[in-house]
Amino acid sequence: NHNTRNTGPTGTLALTVCAAAVGGTLQYGYNIAIIDAPTAHICTFINDTWRERRGTRLEAYQVTLIWSFVVSVFSLGGLLGSLLAGPLAVRFGRKRSLLLNNVFLGLSSVLSVSSRTARSFEMIILARLLVGINAGVSMNVQPMYFGESAPKHLRGAAALSSAVFTAFGVLLGQVVGLRELLGGESWWPYLLASGVVPGVIQLLTLPWFPESPCYLLIDRGDKEACVKALRQLWGRDDLGADMEQILQEQGRGGGARAKRPWELFGERSVRWQLLSVMAVSSAMQLCGNDAIYFYASSVFREAGISSDRVQYATIGTGACEFTATVLCNLLIEHLGRRLLLIGGYVLMACWALVFMVALSYRETVDGMPYLCMTCIFAYILSFGLGPAGVTGVLPTEIFNQTARPAAYTIAGSLMWINFFLVGMVFPFLSELGELCFIPFCAVCLLCSLYVGFALPETKGKTLSEITHDFDRLNFGAEGRRSPATSIPRWNLTALNILPPCL
Repeated sequence: NHNTRNTGPTGTLALTVCAAAVGGTLQYGYNIAIIDAPTAHICTFINDTWRERRGTRLEAYQVTLIWSFVVSVFSLGGLLGSLLAGPLAVRFGRKRSLLLNNVFLGLSSVLSVSSRTARSFEMIILARLLVGINAGVSMNVQPMYFGESAPKHLRGAAALSSAVFTAFGVLLGQVVGLRELLGGESWWPYLLASGVVPGVIQLLTLPWFPESPCYLLIDRGDKEACVKALRQLWGRDDLGADMEQILQEQGRGGGARAKRPWELFGERSVRWQLLSVMAVSSAMQLCGNDAIYFYASSVFREAGISSDRVQYATIGTGACEFTATVLCNLLIEHLGRRLLLIGGYVLMACWALVFMVALSYRETVDGMPYLCMTCIFAYILSFGLGPAGVTGVLPTEIFNQTARPAAYTIAGSLMWINFFLVGMVFPFLSELGELCFIPFCAVCLLCSLYVGFALPETKGKTLSEITHDFDRLNFGAEGRRSPATSIPRWNLTALNILPPCL
């Protein structure tokens, strides 16, 4: 036996998270934020390009329609990326899928930089589609990679790091999009292409870190690589209990192939897991938080903020969400998933109501425009404290290895579909004035009720324990025999998984 053993994860896990996320979910937040700054410049470019081709200028509503499609096609790309994420993760692994994903990013950057020279706004549309595919893949594969690579007591915090980098990407995009930086009329093509920089950083750093241990053992059957990855990521040699949990998960799968998304809908054993993931993934977009980023300037102008202050006010929204997700990362393993989700959505509903009241009195009561701005900040802060981070953690925790990629595909597809719908509908909802947030408020309340009544707590539990909790919902009060009791304790040494010294 070894006389000295490390006591916990090394910095390798933290560096792995940073290397993956800088070119992963950071791109999602970054590309949501940067599209707001050059709105006027790109609309002018669209109109000028059309006039050069046809000899006539577009009507205002036609420019708005094309611009709305430029914005919303990012969501369609995200949907395609979500559909690709599961097969990519199974075929190439979690780490390699993230690396290959940069192909879409590189093509998008080339198109964005070339669009003005080529006098083609269609190239901008295609570039946004490709960068959306990049975001869709990373939003699904990255939380899976983190959740499978972290020890149980850090699983939530590691997976939630995806949300932290998303929020950081939003903040970074808002700063880079300032008029003083790349948000000016001369620089907008480079602003749209600037996401290639974190992509290059990922390509240079991520190859040095290990693949997901669960993928190595369960999907590839490479026991030695799994043990090596665990030791490198967790910084310790006493891996017996941890390997047993992975082997139990492998045993429950029975060597079956990875499930396809449509197969989950007919499987009773994951019915409530699937409903839960679908509910929280849909609510994360239908709560309206991302609509504020897509149309941040118009929301702040509606709230009474002067035009010269709008770009700085939008940076405040990104700073709020980033601060909140960092705080959520620190609290998730102490407060649990349910409390953060319920609390976040309830607070969002409350602030939405205050926001609507403040909007109705903004022209008659002094200070109301600033109360409106405070409500938007508080709304985003509440979103970051719970829904933004916890939603991405759940599929990793409540599905086994064979169902996990398909679950992420379903969750991601719903997220992007709803994201597209909100992006298209919100401009029309905003015409309702102070009543525009009523649908978002209703979604927040309904999701908090669902989580309160139907989602078991997963904090600090093994997959067997979580599955046992869901079995009570899937099979009635009696449940089915828990996998934790139906699978014998593994003799790891006999299986040649671990050497006798462990």
